[in-house]
Amino acid sequence: MAAPRHRRRGFSRRVQYGLFAGYVIATAGLVLAFALLLIARFDPRAFGTLRGVIVDASAPFTGVGRAGVRGFHSAGDEIAAYFNAASQNASLRRELAAERRAVIAAKVIAAENARLKKLALLTEHLPRPILSARLIGSTPSGQRRFATLAVGTAEGVRPGMTVRSPEGLIGRVFESGIFASRVLLLTDGETAVPVRIVRSGIAALATGQGDGTMEIRGLMAGGQPFRRGDLAVTSGTGGVYSPNIPVAVITAVRSDRATARPLADPARADFATVYPIFQAPVQELPAQPKP
Repeated sequence: MAAPRHRRRGFSRRVQYGLFAGYVIATAGLVLAFALLLIARFDPRAFGTLRGVIVDASAPFTGVGRAGVRGFHSAGDEIAAYFNAASQNASLRRELAAERRAVIAAKVIAAENARLKKLALLTEHLPRPILSARLIGSTPSGQRRFATLAVGTAEGVRPGMTVRSPEGLIGRVFESGIFASRVLLLTDGETAVPVRIVRSGIAALATGQGDGTMEIRGLMAGGQPFRRGDLAVTSGTGGVYSPNIPVAVITAVRSDRATARPLADPARADFATVYPIFQAPVQELPAQPKP
């Protein structure tokens, strides 16, 4: 007698084992999620340790993915550069001549500033860098923007420390594992950096928008304090970030607000430097003479 074409689900042991395994995995996932919620609620320190372990475990995979993306972009840039070599060469020669003049002027200004500081007996108390490390990944999109740094608590990296590249500020350490750390980028929606406009010296606040840009707001309401092309640097107010680190360039102005583009691009930076949390020196008041 021929076997029936349509068998009931309960007839196949393979189907039964598959359903049973699915139920077990789903139940284990729910239990694990509930346990993580309890740990986060009643023991935040232990939950932070677990997050650090996850950062360490995901670091190698992040580095592999970043290498593939960078290789793809490099191939496209090389093809475009081959066809635009002549025009780029002429443009680079003009830029090089202009930059040479700017470097000479900057050296003159730096020498003059050093002389004036000696006359005024001024001393800058700026933190020294702790170390330099490789950036092995960054978030390409989304409201939350993070980068992964290939150093952790084993090298002395702690949450809150400043991370910057030669181009400017990248962000601050958000959480750190033993061998890797997550960096909160400037464009993240939770980032806020006190800045100063170089052209006018006006104090402002730069906040991340989650779309690759920042919004800069003046601390004084009214007027139009910003111009397109203005450079914003850290002011050092409130600590954390040391002063005069390049942050962003204003690209659009809307009344007392402006949209800015960060100078440092973590997707293209290979290495970053970690600085300790900045604390402004406390000036002691002169002792009052005794009556």
